[in-house]
Amino acid sequence: MKQIPVESTEFRAALLAWFKRDGRKLPWRETADPYRILVSELMLQQTLVTTVVSYYQRWLERFPTIRDLANADETEVLLAWQGLGYYNRARNLHRCAKVIVAELKEAFPSSVDALIQLPGIGRYTAGAIVSFAFDRPAPIVDGNIARAMSRLLDLQEPVDQPPGREIIWDLASRYVQSANPRLLNSALMELGAVVCLPRKPLCALCPVRSFCRTTDPESLPRKNGRPKIERKSEFHFFAVKDGRVLLQQNPGKRWQGLWTLPALPANSKSAPSNDAPAPSLSLSYPITRFMVHLNVFLSEPPASVRAGQAWHRLEALDALPMPSPHRRAVQMALQRSWGI
Repeated sequence: MKQIPVESTEFRAALLAWFKRDGRKLPWRETADPYRILVSELMLQQTLVTTVVSYYQRWLERFPTIRDLANADETEVLLAWQGLGYYNRARNLHRCAKVIVAELKEAFPSSVDALIQLPGIGRYTAGAIVSFAFDRPAPIVDGNIARAMSRLLDLQEPVDQPPGREIIWDLASRYVQSANPRLLNSALMELGAVVCLPRKPLCALCPVRSFCRTTDPESLPRKNGRPKIERKSEFHFFAVKDGRVLLQQNPGKRWQGLWTLPALPANSKSAPSNDAPAPSLSLSYPITRFMVHLNVFLSEPPASVRAGQAWHRLEALDALPMPSPHRRAVQMALQRSWGI
């Protein structure tokens, strides 16, 4: 591939000058601590920057060092993550801390090849740590960078397919092979985040618009399309006894270790069917490609509890790690049945 605009000294200089002048002041941009960079990168996956800022600050107050995190109980880790969703990110972060502390004597890996051996760290996160924490040239490609790069190149290949994806990664790798890789990657991400927007890109404000090859930015990046949102229903029950609510510690992959309302037994009279009573409350929440309808039935306390279930005092619920939809459902049920 012949030289393209993003490899030029002029392109890098224009983008860096803009970033130094107008780039957002974000807490993870003020540190080179690889632990803090790792925390921010995992939190930022599929989560808005505005949401992450407060979680990031609270997390570091609770676990200021990687050793503090490694020594923490998983319940404490999940509770600190509560509300961010995609809890495997928290578990992977916890596992990473344990490996780095116990096996690597707190020596944080500084190469992409070494980092991707850690739990939950892929090509992007490894590159982010190498460039942001160690200021070494490593490519990173997130949605913002893929969008900006595809428009700069006028790329017609779908970026969600292997050929287009590799073109973008190659382009990102060539772009960052220069001085100040930390600032270069930050500037390119910022360009996609605040100027090269998915809809109505602010081309008139773009600091590198003279280098951009596309004449139709809103048509890019091309994608083969995301799978359609599927709808699914879940059925749970709410029971209170002696100031305690019955909850179940989830064994499944999605919410492993978190406490949820118990699933409605399949043979329950309240199980969903044409002649079943309506749920006492319902709410909906998105997760990956699903829109889930959570249906909750008020129930008399069962005579016995199943494996993984336990009664929890109402005043202690705030200290339990619970997925946000189930915490909301418990609060709604308490309000309706107890006026709490």
